[in-house]
Amino acid sequence: MSAIRDHLNVHAQALQLREQRNGILASNIANAATPGFKARDIDFQSALTQAIDDSQMSTTNSGHIPLGGQGGAQMLYRDPTMTSLDGNTVELAVEQMEFAENTYRYQSSLEFLNSKIRGLHQAMRGE
Repeated sequence: MSAIRDHLNVHAQALQLREQRNGILASNIANAATPGFKARDIDFQSALTQAIDDSQMSTTNSGHIPLGGQGGAQMLYRDPTMTSLDGNTVELAVEQMEFAENTYRYQSSLEFLNSKIRGLHQAMRGE
């Protein structure tokens, strides 16, 4: 059973991080006109690597402290090409492009994960 979990883990972790990132990007877009708002984002690749590494570590003794539950990826401030006069660092075109790309990648990961699950179901049924 752990082989199946390990096989699907990277895709499940990617979906969770993409969902988290969409929320961050949506917040940036919603605050595009908020004076002093600082645009945030995550380094997706680093966060995915960290999530996979954390999930692969397991406790071998009941006295060990589990690593899970760190609450997602570390949010970083986005460096704008041009800061507005009111201190807002949201560049709406950049945020919209990042949101669209992240949504596309989320959908692609979801379709790939569904395909893997369908394949596993067919293999278990002997099809």
